[in-house]
Amino acid sequence: MAYFVLPLIMLLLVPTISSDPDSLQDFCVADTKSSTVFINGFPCMNPNYATAKDFTTSILSNQGNTSGNLFGASVVFTTPQVLPGINTLGVVFARVDVGVGGEVPPHTHPRASEIVFVLQGNLTVGFVDTTNKLFSADIKTGDVFLFPKALIHFVQNTGDTTASLIGAFNSQAPGAQIIPLALFASNPAIPNEVLAKAFQINAYEVDTIRKNLGGT
Repeated sequence: MAYFVLPLIMLLLVPTISSDPDSLQDFCVADTKSSTVFINGFPCMNPNYATAKDFTTSILSNQGNTSGNLFGASVVFTTPQVLPGINTLGVVFARVDVGVGGEVPPHTHPRASEIVFVLQGNLTVGFVDTTNKLFSADIKTGDVFLFPKALIHFVQNTGDTTASLIGAFNSQAPGAQIIPLALFASNPAIPNEVLAKAFQINAYEVDTIRKNLGGT
């Protein structure tokens, strides 16, 4: 019996990793150009070649183009491609700009929780938990709201000017899956019968939604 219990105890003692793994060095400035190795993240450049500019970017300083997509929103991340020093540190920022009447549609970040700070404007935000309970709030300039990891959430501009916010994530690669695009604009397409049954609509309505979202 002890032969079975001991391995179980050892497994229970292994610490659970709830975000990106800790770095084993001061920093790992991303080598995004020369390496062809496919790993979880980016390989490190020689730290002797790192400079202060590897740890700074102005990419979030300008308002994004909110008319460039169907939803009227712009999202820009501080990825390792624009901020190489962020590699392996387990954090990332994003700037979200939402035009009048626009929204960031229901979506998830499978690898991170998100906390947002409103720079300007008025927004309605919310997330749905695994019991289908909605947690929603009206937020304005200076407010903060939290979206738990992997739960479906949304951001909607309810004001009469462009709204902007900063999102902070506890992963350098939180991922983003836009629910309507994942379901109706996947490649290859999810069978019409599956979506018609799931949403209690007919095949014509499925095709209409697909067309509106740019699917095939």
